[in-house]
Amino acid sequence: MIENIIKNNEGTIVDVRTVGEFMGGNVAGSLNIPLNEVQARLEEIKALKMPLVLCCASGGRSGQATAFLKAQGVDCYNGGSWLDVNYYAAQAV
Repeated sequence: MIENIIKNNEGTIVDVRTVGEFMGGNVAGSLNIPLNEVQARLEEIKALKMPLVLCCASGGRSGQATAFLKAQGVDCYNGGSWLDVNYYAAQAV
């Protein structure tokens, strides 16, 4: 499911790593909203193209962000590592 969302460019990829980590490499076209800013930027996040696929370094922080956002009614999925998400994005149609 997540794989198809990414490959078909059906939503928005949100990377919740720090700005420094994001600058070191990221999925092309993804947005960087660090985990510690997710709550404060909720309205901005709700305005994004859904569903959201969240990613980070290993899937831990994106899991926390996914749980918080789902509780706020946001259509989102934990994509895990940004490297995995990047792999699927590279196969986009």
